[in-house]
Amino acid sequence: MENCPVAWRAQYTRGDHGYPTIILEAVASSDLWICHAFFGVAGSRNDINILNESPLFNDVLKVNAPEVNFIVNDTQYTKGYYLADGIYLEWSTFVNSFSCPQDPKRIKFNQRQEATRKDVERAFGVLQARWAIIRGAGRSWFMGKCKEIMYTCIILHNMIVEDEGHAISIWDHEERDTFIANQGSTTEFSEYLRRNSELRDSQVHHQLRHDLVEHIWETCRDD
Repeated sequence: MENCPVAWRAQYTRGDHGYPTIILEAVASSDLWICHAFFGVAGSRNDINILNESPLFNDVLKVNAPEVNFIVNDTQYTKGYYLADGIYLEWSTFVNSFSCPQDPKRIKFNQRQEATRKDVERAFGVLQARWAIIRGAGRSWFMGKCKEIMYTCIILHNMIVEDEGHAISIWDHEERDTFIANQGSTTEFSEYLRRNSELRDSQVHHQLRHDLVEHIWETCRDD
């Protein structure tokens, strides 16, 4: 990729691509607001193993994340979720599309899920359109400089979205109590492990996806 510095070429080259890549993990809402970005992790990375170092779920594990409660198909859930493609793991916080849907319900779900998932691609497309420095070659940049440029452009992008009045999300800026695990404390550590296990619960993942399939089919079957 032309944006990868030559000095880092080998470190950032993935076997399945054959050329250097620097991964940007991002979460965007339908208003194109980028609410999470994680850029520049070295090594052979993909959408799966980048999660091992990503801070995406740190707030959830530290009890700093906003409370999310909703009911779908008569089932109550207590955590938000992210739309992802099929390569992502079956975590309770991911809703993946079906790889080979056959029945009409799953086909309808895939259409809606994939259409909504395009928001993050649209957001990155707008980001590139606004800032030519992201589109241009960056082979001579140091890694730290690449990261600073990317995060700066994302911040400016969000400021523009908010200033233009296009932002539809409500963000809570109030400080929250931080979770501090005391050294040698089994209570806090056990609670941390419990929350981590809930995040990776594949049973909840399948139940949530099933409920969303039924909900979309019942509310949108005439579309």
